[in-house]
Amino acid sequence: MGTKTHKANAPRHIKVGIISVSTTRSLADDKSGQWIAKRAAKEGHRVVSHVVVPDAVEAVRQALSEAMDQSGAQAVLLTGGTGISARDVTIEAVRPMFDKELSAFAFLFAQLSFEQIDSAAMLSRAAAGIIGLSAVFCMPGSLKACKLACKALIFPELGHILGHVLKG
Repeated sequence: MGTKTHKANAPRHIKVGIISVSTTRSLADDKSGQWIAKRAAKEGHRVVSHVVVPDAVEAVRQALSEAMDQSGAQAVLLTGGTGISARDVTIEAVRPMFDKELSAFAFLFAQLSFEQIDSAAMLSRAAAGIIGLSAVFCMPGSLKACKLACKALIFPELGHILGHVLKG
């Protein structure tokens, strides 16, 4: 079966969880998370959770588990905590939880970032993978980075990815 057939048979309405990782933002001023929620709705998906958690491994893992287990999120989009400072721990918190890693996501995001911000793209980290029956994406916290990741990579393939995951 080809990509077009897979996409045609893919789920159209997905339950989405959003986790913003930040010690400085709240839900009220979480521009990236708010944009993701609006974009998800525009794409026909339902946001089932949206939280802001501090840059701490256990806080990130707990929020991710709650989004999947309690809220039933089939896709969880994490924004923030992906930089290179000591407090940026999102990827380190999430990557060990992956059953399967979608390693091309980081590469493609870096490539697209390079086209926009030149060599500074090497400071920007991203990761994606599958945990149980959920697709999980970690991206930088800037609004521009979230828009790039969501528009170019995540939302165009989300149903396709979940179609494969749900087949087992």
